[in-house]
Amino acid sequence: MSTPITDRLTDRPAARGPLIVTEDETLAEHLLRLCAAAGTDPQLLSGAPPPRGLWESAPLVLVGDDQSERCAGLTRRAGVLLLGLDLDDCDVWVRAVQLGAEHVIFLPDAQAWLLDRIADAAEGVGRPALTVAVLGGRGGAGSSTLACALAVTAARAGHRTMLIDADPLGGGLDVLLGGEEAGGLRWPDLAGSRGRVSGAELARALPSMHRLTALSWDRGDTLAVPPEAMRSVLAAARRRGGLVVLDLPRHLDPAAGQALEQADTGLLVVPAELRAMAAADRVAAAARMRLADLRVVVRVPGPAGLTGAEVARGLRLRLAGELPTEPGLVVDVERGSPPGIREKGPLARFCGGFLAEVMPPVQAAGGGTS
Repeated sequence: MSTPITDRLTDRPAARGPLIVTEDETLAEHLLRLCAAAGTDPQLLSGAPPPRGLWESAPLVLVGDDQSERCAGLTRRAGVLLLGLDLDDCDVWVRAVQLGAEHVIFLPDAQAWLLDRIADAAEGVGRPALTVAVLGGRGGAGSSTLACALAVTAARAGHRTMLIDADPLGGGLDVLLGGEEAGGLRWPDLAGSRGRVSGAELARALPSMHRLTALSWDRGDTLAVPPEAMRSVLAAARRRGGLVVLDLPRHLDPAAGQALEQADTGLLVVPAELRAMAAADRVAAAARMRLADLRVVVRVPGPAGLTGAEVARGLRLRLAGELPTEPGLVVDVERGSPPGIREKGPLARFCGGFLAEVMPPVQAAGGGTS
């Protein structure tokens, strides 16, 4: 019998796991079970402080309170958690300071939080991805085009990039990317996702195009995914770091609403037209209930000569910039070339400027889209 697709996303070889330092057998057994659930193989030490090299190199260190004083003289480092053994012992906080621990936690109350922290360490999680949501102020505003261009521009600059299509009626971002036939999972394959999904396995399972990974819809009848699936998949994407671009519908269904709540910033694409402004005002009102940093991108020129600043002022939004019409864009897409592929075109220039403002610079040895 084959393994279900969503199960395979959580199955992975045992990764280099945390260091556990305790002589308390009950605590050790509990921590070993959590490590097994996270798919990682820990190192368990007791009876003496760990060697300096092991202490400093472990991705996460879990110290039982019974060993806190023995470890207090070791090098201060990030990622040390102190496991309390007695809820009524107020001095545990003093020992945590002496140890240099980031948190004091008690099991089983903090079990879910600790499981996520162990799994993050196993995946090598660092800074979470910057997540940018793109919405249209009215139909045909060009939000999908901008979302694709942002992802293509970011990937070309060396940022690890994932593009997620949250609009089931948008026609499919894989088509805009020229990768409709690319192999990999689509939303219907992931609709049953629950709980924690491996970010690395998700990236490997999705179609890869133009140095980015993309999650889109297939041509079937699935028109929605549960909010729980969106939450799990987007959380996995964010743990990979880099940039996550969300293409959202104007009418937020529960899954799109969940995605917007996880976004860091949003771009509302609005043509420089009075009717478009009126429609966009309603979209902005709904979006602002879930996202604090919403900015407007104004497509120019408009028929009445409205400027980007005037549109932004009318919508009470910060202006992210004006976006001129890009000659040849429709022909490029029909030929399988994605928006943003022209490095000197208006789309790429806008996206490059926006990303330079919001993204940390790519490290010399970093980047990548795997």
